[in-house]
Amino acid sequence: EIPSFKLIETDLSFAFLDIGPLSKGHALVIPKYHAEKMHELPDEYLTDILPIAKKIAVAQGLTNYNILQNNGRIAHQEVDHVHFHLIPKPSASDSEGLVVGWPSKPADKEDLKKLAEDLISKLN
Repeated sequence: EIPSFKLIETDLSFAFLDIGPLSKGHALVIPKYHAEKMHELPDEYLTDILPIAKKIAVAQGLTNYNILQNNGRIAHQEVDHVHFHLIPKPSASDSEGLVVGWPSKPADKEDLKKLAEDLISKLN
């Protein structure tokens, strides 16, 4: 048990304020089921998490915010337990909230088509 500033608790999830916030109101929502990565988490826990994040965003009156969830060290996961960040973005500056680089690249349409077909075959 680690001391925390609890916001919401359900049978499946726990939400609390981050002790190292990127901005005022930065909160974490975690499942009570232990899984290191999101794809290891049973669906009922995932179904519980986003409505909690929504309630926290509404309670803060947020209009600009990020929901962040990382999986694996090279994807910036520091804690080996699934958790979702709700990070308010109070201004367009880089001084508060999440700062993200997005190194997008043009994609070959044929490669995208092949990838989509491969994924669809695995999703069905």
